Amino acid sequence: MRFRSSRFPGFFCRAAVFGLLAAAALALDGCAASVAKERKASAAYNHGDLEGVLPADYDRVVDAARNAIADLDLRQISETRNAMNAAFIARSKTDKKIDISLTNAGDATNIKIRVGVFGDEQLSMSILDKMKARL
Repeated sequence: MRFRSSRFPGFFCRAAVFGLLAAAALALDGCAASVAKERKASAAYNHGDLEGVLPADYDRVVDAARNAIADLDLRQISETRNAMNAAFIARSKTDKKIDISLTNAGDATNIKIRVGVFGDEQLSMSILDKMKARL
């Protein structure tokens, strides 16, 4: 008995390729739409550091960091600031050291938050959320 090819396998192959191309086009369209939208705050937690970008004026972000420290009842140890960089050192209620670094990036501000030696994602995110609320 010989197997004879029919038209159906070719049809299904073409349909699968078309489906994959349509899915890729939708994915790319979503990327283009997100790029076209207004820049939003983004942050990622990696190896104990919370790093991100806040699309706000540097001076406003510095004030927001100062206020976030006060809002969370953290003890501010020091603050250094110049036109390009700001750094805050604070202590948590459990006496963990908190480093907040801000860098002026023109129309945005780069942030880096580190809690303790190994990091604390929950506290880092709380600080960032308070900062965003103040902007």
